[in-house]
Amino acid sequence: MKPYISFDEVEADFREVFASGMFTRGDHVEAFRKELAVFTGAKHVHMATSATTALWVCLKMLQIGPGDEVIVSDFSFPATANVVEDVGATPIFADVSRETFNMLPETLEALLTPKTKAVIFVDALGNPSGLHAISALCRSKGIPLIEDAACAIGSSEAGRHCGSIADLTCLSFHPRKLISTGEGGAITTDNDDWAKWLDTKLAHGAHGMKGVALDFVDFGYNFRLPELQAVMGRKQLAKIEAIVNERNEVRDAYRTLLEPMGFVVQKVSADVRHNVQSMVFTVPMGCNRNDLIAALKVRGVESTIGTYAMSATTYYASKYKVKNPNSHWLEANTITLPCYAGVDTKLVSDSVRDALAIL
Repeated sequence: MKPYISFDEVEADFREVFASGMFTRGDHVEAFRKELAVFTGAKHVHMATSATTALWVCLKMLQIGPGDEVIVSDFSFPATANVVEDVGATPIFADVSRETFNMLPETLEALLTPKTKAVIFVDALGNPSGLHAISALCRSKGIPLIEDAACAIGSSEAGRHCGSIADLTCLSFHPRKLISTGEGGAITTDNDDWAKWLDTKLAHGAHGMKGVALDFVDFGYNFRLPELQAVMGRKQLAKIEAIVNERNEVRDAYRTLLEPMGFVVQKVSADVRHNVQSMVFTVPMGCNRNDLIAALKVRGVESTIGTYAMSATTYYASKYKVKNPNSHWLEANTITLPCYAGVDTKLVSDSVRDALAIL
């Protein structure tokens, strides 16, 4: 991955921020928040330091804790389960589709219990396929749906952008995402009461004034996005559609080159526009994925796994002993290939072909 931002794009605004001395809670943070609301279609947007802190805050707002269960998509970076573990609740790992890499409604329904207090659906590698179906199921059961859309800025399903579908959506602006602010994140929701809670809690518990000073009506937190990072985010959000188009072109080029070798690309539903946050394939039958990654490294091509089966990590496997065949299989058989502006897909595919020849 290479970020879609250059210093030249932000230099003038950075100089203005330095001249003003307003490094936090400035005009760019507020503008970025409003622009995210317009783009995603969400009624309310709150900035955060990461998608992880965003997810954690959502669980705190829903008063989830010991004795509660939160069902999570198993094929994800461990942050998705870590926040559940941290608040004292139990993560229930839902197996995923081998095709879309996402949680399925029938799998979710089988895991629901009276202890289920929330569901976290992960847009695996930016793919929201099946999100509306999961949302409908959660709504019918009266269970809040949190969308871990850390990878999904720019993706949509049925014409609606990620950020306007689930009850709560958490975005990430980590360096491997399509919009990178170094670190950073956001929470979106249409719920007015939750928005008021977030307004107060994300301001150290302050609400209004008490005389000439802030009135602290509750305790709260500081997960603010700094002004310079907001400048970076705004510049990339302004060109997000072009970024997504370009990454889909890269995806199509890879498919043409790699599918004849037996690679299978992550499937997206017909009504989904995928941002291709990661260019992930399942490797050909009989291919050892780890050996392929090592062989590509020798040839100067960086690659990595798709992502993790969280229930198979040392910590969660030893504590919960869950065996989800699809997510475990995907962790062992998926590979992420370079995907950025100007990537030489033929060079990568030639390197893959050469590597397969010796494995």
